[in-house]
Amino acid sequence: MPDFDNNAVIATFLVYLALMLGIGIWAYRSTKSSSGYFLGGRTLGPWPAALSAGASDMSGWLLLGLPGFAFLSGLESLWLAGGLLLGTWLNWLLVARRLRAYTYAADDALTIPEFFANRFGDPRHILQAVAAFFVLLFFLFYTSSGLVAAGKLFETVFGFDYELAVVVGTLFVVSYTLFGGFLAVSWTDLVQGLLMAAALLIVPVMAISADGGVGPLVSTLTNHNPELLTLWRDNTGEALSVIAIVSLAAWGLGYFGQPHILARFAGIRSTADVPMARRIAVSWTALSMGGAVLVGLAGAAWIQTNAGGELGDAETIFMVLVNALFHPVIAGVLLAAILAAIMSTADSQLLVSSSALAEDFYRKLLRPQAAQWEIVAVGRLAVVVLALIALLLAFDPESTVLGLVGYAWAGFGAAFGPVLVLSLYWRRMNWAGALAGVIVGGVTVVVYKQLSGGPFGIFELYEIVPGVLFATLAIVAASLLTAAPAPAVSGGFDRFRAGLMKARAGERAAVAG
Repeated sequence: MPDFDNNAVIATFLVYLALMLGIGIWAYRSTKSSSGYFLGGRTLGPWPAALSAGASDMSGWLLLGLPGFAFLSGLESLWLAGGLLLGTWLNWLLVARRLRAYTYAADDALTIPEFFANRFGDPRHILQAVAAFFVLLFFLFYTSSGLVAAGKLFETVFGFDYELAVVVGTLFVVSYTLFGGFLAVSWTDLVQGLLMAAALLIVPVMAISADGGVGPLVSTLTNHNPELLTLWRDNTGEALSVIAIVSLAAWGLGYFGQPHILARFAGIRSTADVPMARRIAVSWTALSMGGAVLVGLAGAAWIQTNAGGELGDAETIFMVLVNALFHPVIAGVLLAAILAAIMSTADSQLLVSSSALAEDFYRKLLRPQAAQWEIVAVGRLAVVVLALIALLLAFDPESTVLGLVGYAWAGFGAAFGPVLVLSLYWRRMNWAGALAGVIVGGVTVVVYKQLSGGPFGIFELYEIVPGVLFATLAIVAASLLTAAPAPAVSGGFDRFRAGLMKARAGERAAVAG
């Protein structure tokens, strides 16, 4: 990889990080309660809610993994990008409005495990504890993957030792998450989301222009490997199997169970803000993922034309193009977008994990009478402890970022997705069904991941597909085979729906007026 102008890049990074820490300190002065720390007091407008959900979702994978995949696989990557775009739209359409209304009606539930407990009646907090356990389990690996990506970025750009690079990245992420909580995370995600989208639009446009336009780009790719320009075959010319296509598109299923994304739905200011936020979120996702695929394709053509067709690590293509095409100061800003993507996800994961410890374990199981300041303090301590554990996992430089992300994404999607969606729509669902869904979904992902081969290569299917399927069957079976929800629980669901209908009526009246 070419050398970077370290002085210009370091200066740009320091300005960027100072801005992020400044936002964290501002949010710290506005955060006095656990509701404020974990959900921002439910005050997010449509822009920070939408862009925070998108930025916390994509992580460094958007600027490293997806461009690298498109660089190697060409238009095959659109199956993955399309599945994620569809999942984003459906999540905002089917879940956001109801979750905002229902979490507030369910005794102002601050976390997804707490919502499950309040929604189904969980007096011994078994469901809440099991759900919180899966949050902590999968987020440790998810957060670690972000720290690994940060380490590789600092190692590549600055020449730091890998371990030092991981420590530096961790310190910055923990600092503003520790101080500001949800508001700091969400407002920094707004800035970072805009930066990520701008970078993914500017870089491919410059790369295509440098090669003479779209025509020469297509010609270069056709001469290099025409299979890069096909949707139905891989880069070797083999037809994509149904299992391969389903596995790529099925990433979209994961959205319904990601706690760090769902927290944005619960924290939005009003259900009336959801339609605008949905349009912003879907537009941002479409532009960002389209830009990431273009980075990979434009990079493949640029490497053929300007670098003899050789690139050691496909996931560095964004950094290679930035260094080659831009002034060092501009390059520093664009490279900061990678750090933005990494930080915007890692901070959200740390915050959701700390809320699971503080709200779902500490307050519910250990200290029911804990004061607000005490819960916030425990949450902040949990951020530090969880970051240290993730840091230890990240010290292995051979860790595969995309593999860790895919595993955690599938785990959350299967353990929480079916339970959450059915909890918002099915009155007959009960506590036993919810518990069965969480356990079966999470365990299926863990077990299926260890399998390989099978008839027709069935065990090569992305583990989220069987996880979601078996979890849904478990929910329905357990709910129907056990007693119907108690009147207090089913009546609570009716009140949730009544509250949502009242909110919608108020929105329509406001529009008509």
